[in-house]
Amino acid sequence: MRTVNGWAAHAPGEALRPWRFERRDLRPTDVALRVTHAGVCFTDLDHVRPEPGQERPEIFPLVPGHEIVGEVTAVGAAVTGFRAGDPVCVGNIVDSCGVCEACRGGDQEFCEQFPTLTYAGRDRVDGSLTQGGFSDEYVADQAFVHRRPEGLDPAGTAPLMCAGITTWVPLRQWEAGPGRTVGIIGLGGLGHVAVKLAKALGAEVVGFTTSPGKAADMRALGADDVVLSTDAEAMAEQRGRFDFILDTVPRAHDLTPYLHALRFDRTLCSLGMVQDMPFDPMALVFGRKRLAGAGSGGIAATREMLDFCGAHGVTATVEVLPATEVNTALDRLAANDVKYRFVLDMAR
Repeated sequence: MRTVNGWAAHAPGEALRPWRFERRDLRPTDVALRVTHAGVCFTDLDHVRPEPGQERPEIFPLVPGHEIVGEVTAVGAAVTGFRAGDPVCVGNIVDSCGVCEACRGGDQEFCEQFPTLTYAGRDRVDGSLTQGGFSDEYVADQAFVHRRPEGLDPAGTAPLMCAGITTWVPLRQWEAGPGRTVGIIGLGGLGHVAVKLAKALGAEVVGFTTSPGKAADMRALGADDVVLSTDAEAMAEQRGRFDFILDTVPRAHDLTPYLHALRFDRTLCSLGMVQDMPFDPMALVFGRKRLAGAGSGGIAATREMLDFCGAHGVTATVEVLPATEVNTALDRLAANDVKYRFVLDMAR
């Protein structure tokens, strides 16, 4: 076994503190990497500080972190695509069954037997609990390790492994690009990356926000236009304008005005995973609109996204904190005090 230093919560709601633990010895197709940067996601916050009734004490002690950037330090005997020193990334899944319809089609994130998560998952070989990237080393199968494109800032690359791929897949699925008008709802960790990606894909990008003060920020990130969604008159003027709308807001809100904003036979994709999201069903019926969902991406999509970001210089906008300030990052994330993602420098 490999002894690793990380930051763990030892019970739900507890602060993270230093913890020495063991990772597996390298299997033939494994890659070990020294973690240099790890993004801080709301998913990390939800696992460490769950809502009442959502606690999962069986997954503790828990090392979070699923937006991992680092450098290869060792490879298994059968690894052919990596060698020591390679810059690499790991995202939010690290294994899948490989045989179900989703896996065979390259959508490992929708594995019918459920994918193995980067942390709080069960290893498919030995049944051990996976621990995440808030640590000095990570070990994963080579299929789920991705090469970091040269020239991309490592800290800004880390959130691409969650926020980037989660927004990339629907933007590609619904053909954001030249000649298309794309709306992005929200300007958080996902939304700001979505604006950058949609613009780099060549679409006309329109940001929706409830905060007038965010209009300048949206334009600075690449939005061609900004609509204040609390302004009923402004929203009414959007009717029939959009080829695709991507909703990144992780809380309940009325989707009806956005469905009206779609053109005939177009799609609104919601990433928020919120129960009881209200909307008028007739807004779907008239105009043959679609309400869809999406989540993360598989191996091929992740590598396509990283290649695209490397070619276009797209990274997340981040605030870097030393790993010793991980609890500060979680506190500020809980208070929505971040623009737009925290990333931990694991060497500090």
